[in-house]
Parts: sequence; structure tokens; C-alpha cells
Amino acid sequence: MKRTIIDASQLELTEKVVSIKRVTKVVKGGRNMRFTALVVVGDGNGHVGAGLGKATEIPEAIRKGKEDAMKKLISVKLDDNSSITHDITGKHTGASVLLKRAPEGTGVIAGGPARSVCELAGIKNIRTKSLGSNNKQNVVLATIEALKQLKSPEEVAKLRGKSVEEILG
Repeated sequence: MKRTIIDASQLELTEKVVSIKRVTKVVKGGRNMRFTALVVVGDGNGHVGAGLGKATEIPEAIRKGKEDAMKKLISVKLDDNSSITHDITGKHTGASVLLKRAPEGTGVIAGGPARSVCELAGIKNIRTKSLGSNNKQNVVLATIEALKQLKSPEEVAKLRGKSVEEILG
């Protein structure tokens, strides 16, 4: 599989903090408190990424999460009515997310974690269903995995040796 690297410095990225968790590590002297921030970034035009940041203060954890998300940006194939090109399921550990394309005027029908990924990717019409685990981190990563697997009609036509009209029917 060919990976294209997206230069985040040229994109107008917006960030959304999906979750902040306080985690503790018990050590000899007591408990070490830290914060974990799950951050999703996107330009609203087909680019989205998610990252995890850990630090002793919340703002620092968010900053680290944003940097991590910018490193993991992916490109999303959208059709003419700002929906995905075909239905797909993404899996990450125990969570799986079903993404279904939707006609114009549907809007984003999705739960919290999947909604933030879809909105920041620039998807305007989609229906999603979160199956299995409802862990926010796994749902976000499963959604991104599904978006990563999307193919445009041109790519499918090229793989099958057919024209785009034959694929679309």
C-alpha cells in the first residue's frame, strides 16, 4: 500500500479535543497524576488525523496530542455531495464503526467520537453506527481506519480494468 505524506504546515487545521482522562501511576512515594488527551485535527476539506498526548498538565497534553495528530494526517476521498464514496466498516481492537454514504441533506448522523472525525474531515452527509466497544479512543481510531480504506470510483475502475461509468452503473 502506497502512503502519501501530507504536509500539515500548508493546511488550515482545526482541532477538537475528544477526551481528557486523568491517569495515575502508583509509585513508592505515592501517586503520579498525569493527563491523556485524545485530539482530532482536520481542515474540513478531506484531511483528518487523530493523536494522543500525555503530560502532567492538561494544556501540554492537548498540545502534544495535536502535534501527534498532525503527524498522522490522512486524505479522505469524498463524492460530489460531501459524503463518502461507498459504505465501509473500520475496526480497531474491540471497536468497529460502520460508515454509510448518505444523500444530500442528511447531515452527520454519528455518535460523539465518530462525529468529530467526520466533521473535521469535511464530510457533510453520512450515517454511522458504532459497534462493539464504545471506548472513545478506539472508536476514533476505527473511524480513521475506515476512512483510510476508502477508494474513489476512478481507483476501483483502474483496478478492475473498467471505465468509471461501468463501475457507477
